[in-house]
Amino acid sequence: MPKRILQGVVVSDKNDKTVVVNVERRFKDPLLKKIVRRSKKFHAHDENNAAKVGDIVKIRECRPFSKLKKWEVYTDEA
Repeated sequence: MPKRILQGVVVSDKNDKTVVVNVERRFKDPLLKKIVRRSKKFHAHDENNAAKVGDIVKIRECRPFSKLKKWEVYTDEA
């Protein structure tokens, strides 16, 4: 099964091996016919504590690391 990949901005890196990533999506509202923005914060596993606040990172769905962490910071190894 393919894993979902999202892109967002790191808003917190205070926890050890964890970053909080704000992911924003845009879509057209069916009633108002306007483009609206919705954002959600995801806790992601960062093994090397490499990501800092303000960085744009990609996160990938993975096995649960804890109650909140079901994503990991993803780098293209291509």
